[in-house]
Amino acid sequence: MSKEIVAEKIDLILESISIIHERMNTINSADQFVSSPFGIMLLDSIAIRLQIIGEQTKGIDKLDKLLLPKFPGVEWNKIMRLRDLISHHYEDIDYEIVFQVCKNELPRLTIELQKIKLEIQEIE
Repeated sequence: MSKEIVAEKIDLILESISIIHERMNTINSADQFVSSPFGIMLLDSIAIRLQIIGEQTKGIDKLDKLLLPKFPGVEWNKIMRLRDLISHHYEDIDYEIVFQVCKNELPRLTIELQKIKLEIQEIE
């Protein structure tokens, strides 16, 4: 495993989470994603960031198949499948799920990613 590449991918995920958090500041309910052109624009931009998170997660998993399973607090396969859904079936995205993921799952993901970064730093 190239810990530098994994750390870089984690940083890209954390950057996307931070951007999503900023964009979610104006969204208090899932319905706000579809109630205005601005909401739809936010949904689209957040979906792209979720896609990036999934892509980087797939990259980490490809580099080291044993790393992510050490951190079962996150459903890594769902992250990767969401990326596939956004990439290949965007019209099937459920805005309520996007809202739930952003509000409830991304904070937990951030914590787990910080744990992974600590572990790979200790590998030296």
